[in-house]
Amino acid sequence: MKAGNIFKTSDKDGHIFTNRALLLLIIPVIAEQFLTSLMGLADSMMVSNVNDYSLGAVQLVDSINILVNQAFAALATGGVVICSNFIGQKKVDKAGEAARQVALSALILSISITLICLLFRNGILNTVFGQVEDALMNEAQVYFFITILSFPGIALYNAGSAIYRAQGNTSRPLAISTVCNFVNIAGNAIFIYVFHLGVAGAALSTFISRWLSAVVVYIYLHNKDQMISIRDYKSIRPDGYLIKRVLALGIPNGIENSMFQFGKLVIQSTVSTMGTIAITAQAMTNIMENVNGVAACGVGIGLMTVVGQSLGAGRKDEAKYYVKKLAVWAEIAIVASCLFIFVLRGPITSLGGMNYESAKLCMYMCGLITIVKPLFWVPSFLPAYGMRAAGDVRFSMILSVISMWAVRVGVTLFLVHVACFVSPIAVWCGMFSDWFVRGVCFTIRFMSGKWLEHKVA
Repeated sequence: MKAGNIFKTSDKDGHIFTNRALLLLIIPVIAEQFLTSLMGLADSMMVSNVNDYSLGAVQLVDSINILVNQAFAALATGGVVICSNFIGQKKVDKAGEAARQVALSALILSISITLICLLFRNGILNTVFGQVEDALMNEAQVYFFITILSFPGIALYNAGSAIYRAQGNTSRPLAISTVCNFVNIAGNAIFIYVFHLGVAGAALSTFISRWLSAVVVYIYLHNKDQMISIRDYKSIRPDGYLIKRVLALGIPNGIENSMFQFGKLVIQSTVSTMGTIAITAQAMTNIMENVNGVAACGVGIGLMTVVGQSLGAGRKDEAKYYVKKLAVWAEIAIVASCLFIFVLRGPITSLGGMNYESAKLCMYMCGLITIVKPLFWVPSFLPAYGMRAAGDVRFSMILSVISMWAVRVGVTLFLVHVACFVSPIAVWCGMFSDWFVRGVCFTIRFMSGKWLEHKVA
């Protein structure tokens, strides 16, 4: 049986996916996201023990790297949507050709971005974080240079992982991610504690693990005994129509994610003026907030495959049903994850080697997140996954960009520069406000049904 067929078993009520099929699809995605975040947390804890500037340097650079990675993730999203839609239409050959175009596009895009970032890397850092201390900037320059070289690796892995998710095989990306994340942690231990390379060691470990994941995923995609395989790479030529369809879905999502991350950079620049204590506290709080959201994000990622295949089969009623159903699952995941991090926030800050003032501020902000996130996060993000799978990408892009700049950035800058509330807590007040506005707007859009009036493939 080829990968993906297991997810087409109807339940007793006639729904396309049984609960078992949904769990088999979503649990590996959640596990992969959770593992990656935990490894990122462990990574940061190891780096934070190098010196007082290392964690702040890594987090500042990663806020730029995430902006770049969002472009790769957006392309992968376009690949998931169009491939899963073709599979729902039972056009497996078209899904395979679309997958080849996704991989080709990822390679070209990542090489282009890598060259640009290498040429302008110091200017980028000075423009975004020019006011930080010299010691922190020196660490950031080293880390940024090495991680830039890993961009093609993460782009190709994201594309390959998306191809597997589109065909319902989420266990393969989980296995690859598990191995490569442990390679990253082992590399950190060797480069940081044995060879004493500091942030350079952390960057080298990231470089190795990202390229390893890319190589391994395409070795597996070469296997012809699966629904979608990619073989004979030299024969791949650009297909204008398929690339256009992938980009039509991916570019709005990329703009949304990039503008979203750029807004976070503006906020991060504001935090960088508050001193090392605030920078370190905000960096660790960001990491823990990412961890307590990954399970729900995993549900959303799985939802894209479910909605894509449902709409490909011409079942709009199923698409609406699964958005509602998985929103409940995501809420359960958010509550459990927030409580998990809340309980462990003390040991995490302790193991991370944070000083008392930074740890105290971090723990307070984590407490706020534990209270607010379960109230607002799901309606703010979960419906958007389903809407993207339905091709309703422009609405999500416009709403997210406006809400990010008018609400999140606006509230944060007002609190810091007008109300003189000079604390990273202002960042979270802005974020909570953003979640509320997005949740209201996405709920209205979902209830209207207009998100189902688009052609994907």
